[in-house]
Amino acid sequence: MSAVAWIAVGSLAIWGWLLLGQGFFWRTDQRLPEHEEYHIDEARACWPSVAVVVPARDEAAVLPESLPSLLAQVYPGEAEIFLIDDGSEDGTGALARELSERLGGLPLTVASPGEPEPGWTGKLWALRHGIALARAHDPDYLLLTDADIAHEPDSLRELVAAARARDLDLVSQMARLRVASLWEKLVVPAFVYFFAQLYPFRWVNRPGGRTAAAAGGCVLLRTEAAVRARVPESIRQAVIDDVSLARAVRRSGGRIWLGLAERVDSVRPYPRLADLWRMVSRSAYAQLRHNPLVLLGTVAGLALIYLTPPVALGAGVLGGDTAAGWLGFAAWAVMTATYIPMLRYYRQSLWLAPLLPFTASLYLLMTVDSAVQHYRGRGAAWKGRTYTRPRAAPDR
Repeated sequence: MSAVAWIAVGSLAIWGWLLLGQGFFWRTDQRLPEHEEYHIDEARACWPSVAVVVPARDEAAVLPESLPSLLAQVYPGEAEIFLIDDGSEDGTGALARELSERLGGLPLTVASPGEPEPGWTGKLWALRHGIALARAHDPDYLLLTDADIAHEPDSLRELVAAARARDLDLVSQMARLRVASLWEKLVVPAFVYFFAQLYPFRWVNRPGGRTAAAAGGCVLLRTEAAVRARVPESIRQAVIDDVSLARAVRRSGGRIWLGLAERVDSVRPYPRLADLWRMVSRSAYAQLRHNPLVLLGTVAGLALIYLTPPVALGAGVLGGDTAAGWLGFAAWAVMTATYIPMLRYYRQSLWLAPLLPFTASLYLLMTVDSAVQHYRGRGAAWKGRTYTRPRAAPDR
């Protein structure tokens, strides 16, 4: 066989392993159970208290869609919202107060922590301030949710009921991201698909498992578990804060769960490729621990797994390499089949599934660009802040 055919053999073998040996990552059935499966008699149950902490920086554009959904939560126990305005320059804090006064609903406190101390990322600095304010009210649970996340009215109740029924310390749902523009349709479902491939939800949800991950847009955290794991102090330098949070909770003996959301949605638009590019590239190299060898391995792996199949099929069709063509076709078929469940979850056309190699090539370029920006000193840039490398932080 030709060299291309042998490379295609390797790609097909990897896809066979991914299909069966990577925690069935491609399935989309890890979701909160139906309410009747963990029904709690509201007449007899004492529902735990919850503090909702929302870090927000320059979020005036999305707050009118997201904050009303939190204010309108129908929850049988005590609940209140702490929105932490992290140095916004667009009137985020004032808008939040205006929405609360006009719409009513759950009590809202708006506060600002000032600029982050050295060694803290902005979001975690805001969370630190919000959690400290919340803990003064002694809540049983903390709901950490981003300012661009909209919740159905029963979202909080469903999260708490699931946590109580399964005795979980952390329950996280990956919000359904917006898929309206062409680029969102091409890139967003693949983003969640790749995340699940890195952190198979079944492995995350296995009691005593080693894989830990969460989705930062929606995390219900038992307050006792946050104290035990020293959150957020123990992860104060993390750029990928959701995965770091889950690891800290699991290391401290906590039980965690991660799944896809049905009733929690991101309202943030990413209409252009440049918007999605920034979203991915700002943290891609941090995910690789800023290690150039890991970067090289990742680029080689992405090329072998996602780009080899269409190249091998092209060699068969255009170059007469029959073995390479059939092997490339088989690997591409397996790849396409594993992507279909995610497209169905996002209610997208299944004709997008064969385009996964093209989308993977974009992610490859985004990852390389993330490394380039890091070595240029721009690091993980987000909303006017740049995190180049960890810095010392004072212990408290």
